[in-house]
Order: sequence, then C-alpha cells, then structure tokens
Amino acid sequence: MDDTAFKMFKLFNGGYCCTQIMVKMALDEEEKENEDLLRALNGFCIGIGSTPKICGVLTAGIAILGLYAGKGNSIEYPKQGYSSMVDEYTEWFESEFGGTECRDLIGVVSVTDWNTNQEYVLKCGNILIKSYEKVQEILGNHGFEFGSRE
Repeated sequence: MDDTAFKMFKLFNGGYCCTQIMVKMALDEEEKENEDLLRALNGFCIGIGSTPKICGVLTAGIAILGLYAGKGNSIEYPKQGYSSMVDEYTEWFESEFGGTECRDLIGVVSVTDWNTNQEYVLKCGNILIKSYEKVQEILGNHGFEFGSRE
C-alpha cells in the first residue's frame, strides 16, 4: 500500500467519506485545516444528498480545482483555464470509470446498501486514488503547484 492509499485508508477509518477524503488530503498537502469546508462536503457523501447519484469523488475533484483556480471573492475572477480543467477532469472521470453516478460505479442503490455492502470500500478506494492523482496532474499541466496556493 503506497503512502496516498494509506492516508486515505486512515481517513476512511476516521469516518470521512470519499468527498471529504479528497479535499482533506489536498488541504493536508498545504498543512491547512478547514473544518467548515469538510462539514459542507458531508452533503456530497454517498452521492449528492446521500442519493447514489453524482459521485462525491467527482465533485471533490472539481472542488479541489476550484480551490486553486476558482473565484473566491467579489473582486476576483476564476483563473484562466479553470473551466477547461473542470471539463478535462469530468470527461476523464466519466471515461476512466464508465460513468459519474455511485450506483453505476460501485453498485450502491441506497444508503442501506452502502452500510451493508463492504465491496464499495475497494471500488471507492481505487476511484479515490486515481482521481486524486488526476487532479494533481491537471493542476500541474495548467501551471499550478499542488500543495501551494500562495
């Protein structure tokens, strides 16, 4: 198990969902904490609104891209290339995993399934690792240094 997988596994065991794990790992790279952001992302666990629809790993990747290149205040605009980074990630995600919804990616169709079907842990772990690495690659290809937003 590599370092990224081990960190993700520890966060999963700490009760974080996929969405929160992706963003927490990005924040940890910067040695930053943002509990409010992690709380807000809880609504994207098990798919948006706990419906096994849009995967939280997809939304987390978009959120990380937004941390680096999105609009953050009233006098700021998204950085050049932000939309193309989001498009690239979304298109890659759908192509790589064959869809964007939890029910299609891991076979979970209800919160009850999620709580009783442990196969999703391995499937989600694979999706998490590949997606986290892809977000880093996209940021690097667009001139951003992962772990440093200053």
